[in-house]
Amino acid sequence: MASYASKVKKELTSLTIHPEHAKAELAAFLRMNGVLNFHDHRYSLDITTENPAIARRIFSLIKTAYQVEPLLIVSRKMKLKKNNQYLVRLQNHVHEILTNLEILATDLGIITRVPPRITSSREGAMSYLRGAFLASGSVNNPETSRYHLEIYSAYEDHNNDLLELMNHYFHLNAKTTKRRRGFIVYLKEAEKIGDFLHIVGAFNAMLSFEDLRIMRDMRNSVNRLVNCDTANLKKTATAAAKQVEDIELIERKIGLENIPEKLQTIARLRLANPELSLKELAQQIPDGPISKSGANHRLKKLHDLAQSLQDW
Repeated sequence: MASYASKVKKELTSLTIHPEHAKAELAAFLRMNGVLNFHDHRYSLDITTENPAIARRIFSLIKTAYQVEPLLIVSRKMKLKKNNQYLVRLQNHVHEILTNLEILATDLGIITRVPPRITSSREGAMSYLRGAFLASGSVNNPETSRYHLEIYSAYEDHNNDLLELMNHYFHLNAKTTKRRRGFIVYLKEAEKIGDFLHIVGAFNAMLSFEDLRIMRDMRNSVNRLVNCDTANLKKTATAAAKQVEDIELIERKIGLENIPEKLQTIARLRLANPELSLKELAQQIPDGPISKSGANHRLKKLHDLAQSLQDW
């Protein structure tokens, strides 16, 4: 069964690629998942994934942005997981493309920061975040787990740039933390996760997320109400049992007929109706309904009388 995160990514890989935004999304993929090789005086660039839809997406992004057709190689993993592995290999114009995407510097060093032309554009930021999530993001199933969405980065400065994109443009209240082999930027608030899914274009996943979140929140609210009602019922039952105990003690020691009429009336009513709440008991006083506090006052007098008769 496909995970919720894989369903989100499947929807994102099916989105139409707009030529003007393809480079921003591609830059995230290549910066986060690309492996640059140099052999026989030539560069090549590999991106490996087990997700065929993501492999097709990378292939299409490269072809759309640069009119270059990379190789798509499918192999079978022979270890524990026998899934297919998809390798997108770019062999031509690698240096030019990486330089144009501001991933490779003129001195051939790797640039780990998100370039200003992306950070200064709302549409570029949206496309870059989509690519980053597809490259190394995950989101928990809102129906069964705590709310959590994260994107992993190997480089701290890149992670901080993602944080800035999410908070500066989209006010997602994202947080960041260090992981054993890198860094993550993450969201914990359900509403902000829904906003992120909308921002990157996963509209169906966002609607599904909101439906599941609402159902979960409603279920939690009902459970809280049931627990509260159960606690109140237990409290009422415990109080009624103690009142019955007090009244039975008074009956044994001096007889109910020997106490004031108002106390006698509520005492007999309580003995006959141990299941009634204090409010319900007050409404059934034979000589006319009294307030809840009035009923409580009379029962308190009975309790004090019972206490005074304890040592008789």
